[in-house]
Amino acid sequence: MKAKINQLLARFDEVEEALGKPDAFNDPKSYRALTQEHSYLSQVKNCASNLESIAKQIIDNRKMLKEESDAEFLEVLQEDLKALEERKDKLEKELENLLVPPDPTDHGNTIMELRAGTGGDEAALFVGDCVRMYQLYADKKGWKYEKLSSAPSEIGGFKEYVMVLSGENVHRLLRYEAGTHRVQRVPETETQGRVHTSAITVAILLEPSEEEELIIDEKDLRIDTLRSSGAGGQHVNTTDSAVRITHIPTGIVAFCQEERSQHKNKAKALRVLNAKVAEGIRLEKEQKIASQRSQQVGSGDRSERIRTYNFAQNRITDHRINLTLYQLDRAMNGELDDVTTALVAHYHQEKLAAEGEAAFS
Repeated sequence: MKAKINQLLARFDEVEEALGKPDAFNDPKSYRALTQEHSYLSQVKNCASNLESIAKQIIDNRKMLKEESDAEFLEVLQEDLKALEERKDKLEKELENLLVPPDPTDHGNTIMELRAGTGGDEAALFVGDCVRMYQLYADKKGWKYEKLSSAPSEIGGFKEYVMVLSGENVHRLLRYEAGTHRVQRVPETETQGRVHTSAITVAILLEPSEEEELIIDEKDLRIDTLRSSGAGGQHVNTTDSAVRITHIPTGIVAFCQEERSQHKNKAKALRVLNAKVAEGIRLEKEQKIASQRSQQVGSGDRSERIRTYNFAQNRITDHRINLTLYQLDRAMNGELDDVTTALVAHYHQEKLAAEGEAAFS
């Protein structure tokens, strides 16, 4: 790990030197790549520097503990040492995550689809809870989010909710959220206090960038307009403004009824459709060039139960990496970094292992 850090710090000096040259602006594409690399390497340098400083403070505190005899001051030193060790643990995890090399798709706009599965009304309520959780997480990360479509449930929550999130490292941290999320809790409608198990599915789609945006032939699309439906009330449209678009060659469907304008609903549905078609093309390419094992790494299979949220025990468990944290309350309030960064590190190691096996096969 230390060798890797030293290598990155040496590269930081090289990039700074390159950016300082008078001709650095001559090639905009190269300049943009260098500035992005500089931003990443700056994070590594700052984190490594902070970690080194904390480590020195811990050594100094331990030395003073051995030499100090004043009981009151000893107590202060012990409290300070505990806080420093907690900070050190956090920085080590942060640095470990930073050492996972950047990917071109890390900052790509990410479309998230949440759908109620088994559990009926309770599953729909949990979709609503998870929408709030991810939006609070986005707020903490400084990301933006926009609702593309939703289908409200009769008693609250959503049968389906689709949103797009954008910002630094948004796809890097959300790409492994795809799969089946199971919730265990006593529903508000349960009169006898029995715990119910429900499930929702989450799909993650990378929205194509402007450079790689697909040009879908209008002849390959079937566009249907229909009346919006929902939980009822004055907000349900009485005009045929909802739009369903089917990509005939693949059978992929996107639907939007969020806006009162048919034109706006069509535009949002097309965004989702583009992302779904692009995802299909990406998966097809990966299957052609990857080994069977590396195909499975981070596949985000939607039928796979990836996580359990147990409210009675305040427990969140990610089954893929055997991670259990007794801080579900914090997670539901958007504190997801302990889970998402652990997944990024885990799947990077899986990828390296798969590449290593392929090299010797």
